[in-house]
Amino acid sequence: MFNQQLMDVANKLVEGCKTNNEREGLDTLYHPEAESHEAMAMEGSGSRMVKGIDGIKAKHDWWENAHEMHDGSVEGPFFHGDDKFSVIFGLDVTNRETKERMQMKEVALYTVDQGKIVKEEFFYGAG
Repeated sequence: MFNQQLMDVANKLVEGCKTNNEREGLDTLYHPEAESHEAMAMEGSGSRMVKGIDGIKAKHDWWENAHEMHDGSVEGPFFHGDDKFSVIFGLDVTNRETKERMQMKEVALYTVDQGKIVKEEFFYGAG
């Protein structure tokens, strides 16, 4: 069916997200020079892309410090070819600075090469 190595990486990432252990996956599932692309520039950075595992970890730190998570959902993985999978994330968060609560969904598309995530891309719903 699909590449077993791709399915292993995808299932481990999804399991980590479902159990709030996604931090561990950053060290084991990602290539050290992986890229992360957002649909819009991240607050305060002016950039949509970060490169390298340290930049991706910093992005996670910013998100966790800027938002209070109330609830979340993880759907997937959904596979495409030998090197891609996607995950749908549902988020219910409050921005700590503005106190605005928002519910949102995003699709994450991951590209895998030689058993490591080399690129992640996030697509936001417009609502």
